[in-house]
Amino acid sequence: MQKRELGKSNLEVSAIGLGCMGMSFGYGPAADKKEMMSLIRSAVERGVTFFDTAEVYGPFTNEELVGEALAPLRDQVAIATKFGFKPDPNGGPRWSGLDSRPEHIKEVAEASLKRLKTDVIDLFYQHRVDPNVPIEDTAGAVKDLIQQGKVKHFGLSEAGAETIRRAHKVQSVAALQSEYSLWWREPEADVIPTLEELGIGFVPFSPLGKGFLTGKISEDTQFDKTDFRNIVPRFTAENRKTNQALVDLIGKFAQQKKATPAQIALAWLLAQKPWIVPIPGTTKLHRLEENIGAAAVELTREDLRQLETAASKISVQGARYPEELQKLVGR
Repeated sequence: MQKRELGKSNLEVSAIGLGCMGMSFGYGPAADKKEMMSLIRSAVERGVTFFDTAEVYGPFTNEELVGEALAPLRDQVAIATKFGFKPDPNGGPRWSGLDSRPEHIKEVAEASLKRLKTDVIDLFYQHRVDPNVPIEDTAGAVKDLIQQGKVKHFGLSEAGAETIRRAHKVQSVAALQSEYSLWWREPEADVIPTLEELGIGFVPFSPLGKGFLTGKISEDTQFDKTDFRNIVPRFTAENRKTNQALVDLIGKFAQQKKATPAQIALAWLLAQKPWIVPIPGTTKLHRLEENIGAAAVELTREDLRQLETAASKISVQGARYPEELQKLVGR
């Protein structure tokens, strides 16, 4: 698979990474650990070198899975993980607020290194901006970890343009991770121009719209009771019915290109900027192979123009997060 550099960071990774969250958390019950270890190793065999996890996925179990799966292949891959949430003091599956105090960041780094079975974290993201801690202090804490050799690169997740600028002055930001896809294009307004100006890479999560852009979800799809999509306004049955128009459009392009809708959605992202690296997640080998195949799908300028024109006429319905989660975004 082709490689891409995340901005001017010297962090070179496969053009498509693997988001590992859904293996343990978020989209229904956790998958079988042995099967997921096998899937992660299969991804490496197929050229994937960029793996995404976080302490709160599980919590903790996803980092343990990724660490164990990649331990024998550690020198071939880059592992990204995240800090910034307070784990539930009762040991539950949710967090209890944000915590990016420098001392907490350093504690998280030590714990993550153990779970990931490694002596260095390739990319350490702040998971959400903490309004109670100046971003300069957060960036400074990660700078210390980089100087100590425990972290290689600093990242932000779901941060706004002003925060990115302030953080970057203290410690260069290698990558921003935020949601971006054909059905969530808000980053195009302020964030992507800021990243381009500063030489920062962009790692879109949910590049397939939490599965919706694959064409495999309809208004009748029933999600498991533990599936996060049950509380997402964009995933109400009514909104799914309306939003099907975008999936149908992508499906038409997929037929023309002899590709799948998922491959068109990922190829569209790859065509936006050479420093964009999407991280679709999956628990299935055939989906992994399908997603990786997107790197070989060529969209011409004319294809992109046609897709853009047609997509601009479709108004996607429903917020992408419930209100309390949306408040954590874009600060």
